[in-house]
Amino acid sequence: MYTFSKSLKNTALVLMILGLAGIVYGFLSTPNSIEEVEKIVAASHHGGHKVEATAHNTHEAQAKHEVEKEIAETPVIEKVVEAKTDSISKSETDSTKVAVAPVVEEKIESSHNEKTSEETAVDSEKEHKEHVEHVFHQLQNKPWAALYVACIFFMLVSLGALAFYAIQQVAQAGWSPVLFRVMQGITAYLPIGSILFLLILIVTGTHVFHSNNLFVWMKEGVTEVGNANYDKLIAGKSGYLNVTFWLIRAIIFLAGWNLYRYLSRKNCLAQDESNDNTFYKKNFKMSAAFLVFFIVTESIMSWDWLMSFDPHWFSTLFGWYVFASFFVSGITTISMVTLYLKSKGYLENVNSSHIHDLSKFMFGISVFWTYLWFSQFMLIWYANIPEEVTYFKFRIEYYNLPFFGAVVMNFIFPILVLINTDFKRIAPIIVGAGVVILCGHYIDFFNMVMPATVGDQWFIGASEIGSVLFFLGLFIFVVFTALTKVPLTPKRNPFIEESKHFHY
Repeated sequence: MYTFSKSLKNTALVLMILGLAGIVYGFLSTPNSIEEVEKIVAASHHGGHKVEATAHNTHEAQAKHEVEKEIAETPVIEKVVEAKTDSISKSETDSTKVAVAPVVEEKIESSHNEKTSEETAVDSEKEHKEHVEHVFHQLQNKPWAALYVACIFFMLVSLGALAFYAIQQVAQAGWSPVLFRVMQGITAYLPIGSILFLLILIVTGTHVFHSNNLFVWMKEGVTEVGNANYDKLIAGKSGYLNVTFWLIRAIIFLAGWNLYRYLSRKNCLAQDESNDNTFYKKNFKMSAAFLVFFIVTESIMSWDWLMSFDPHWFSTLFGWYVFASFFVSGITTISMVTLYLKSKGYLENVNSSHIHDLSKFMFGISVFWTYLWFSQFMLIWYANIPEEVTYFKFRIEYYNLPFFGAVVMNFIFPILVLINTDFKRIAPIIVGAGVVILCGHYIDFFNMVMPATVGDQWFIGASEIGSVLFFLGLFIFVVFTALTKVPLTPKRNPFIEESKHFHY
């Protein structure tokens, strides 16, 4: 039986405490009023220019008002009026008109120009006000978005491990049963991760906190014709993109995944005490059904929880792309937990061949992720359709480092490190590659969420660091606590002996 070491437990608790402190500080430091954001904008590099422009426009408006007043009171205009009302002779009238026409025309033209300046000033002021309000909402979204990214990432890591476990069951793989307890330990995080994530979804959908405006399609009046926030395209999707249906789908997905996780673990433990393979066969059938349910719900989940941040954009590859990202993260986590337990003297039946196979999956799925990343990017960029290419254009302009950094961390680094067969068996190299892969895919999820929620106001601060630390500490605490509950090696799995003597 595994014993949760005190040092690791304390590390997990410290991470949670530090993370919670960072999350709280992130929320407390968020601007609470337009006035605060006005100061932030004014203090920024472009803020000074905007203030000067506003002052200049105000001066123009005042000058315009004075000219209008002068025109209204000018004797020339009065003379023209008097000429008309007194019915003077035609020649006198004509001569008067000729005399005053250039002056009147000049005054009218001047008045027209000044009126244009006034309209420009009003438009500029309105644009500045809208910009400040937009920045206000982005900064308020920032701690929520950071919390969202960390919460969904660690939940999907456990889901990726669950999908890998189900695949091993259906494939009747002979090499992996000695790793089943590790996989089940990692999936133990899925229930608590699902509850926390569902709470965030409910808070987001019901707008309990007005500072949470992560999804544009949830904005008030966005589907109402005539409303200032009306969006025709989003209104056309309202039959699918509405909060009630969105939350119902989320509950179905999370409940289905957790139900399979609970029943498959229950059957696996019952198989240890059984005299036949009844529970193993139940798990086989259940896993096959789960994978069908999973592949459908995973795609819809990626549309609901990630792609709908940009409701004007869509990609038919997006579901597979998200799957590849958290699937390789789940496999990487299995490998790293296995190596940790092995270093502590547990998992005596796990050998270098098991580690080698896990590393092959890390390598292979990293290549698969890159294939999907490039396919999605290249086709959209080459077609150059405005409503599609905007998604990448914004990320390249404002998220250049994390956007291309994710490619380096998730493809180039794994390729260079894990392409060598011998390296796939060396623990320090695998752990190093695993850390980079997990960080890279966290950044990948960061790139999916942040541009649509905080725009160009992003930076790595207390909210981002605190959210990662909290969920990392919680993940470690839950997973390693679950590993203490049952023996780390299954007893009655039909392939357990083959797995114990697996060599490649």
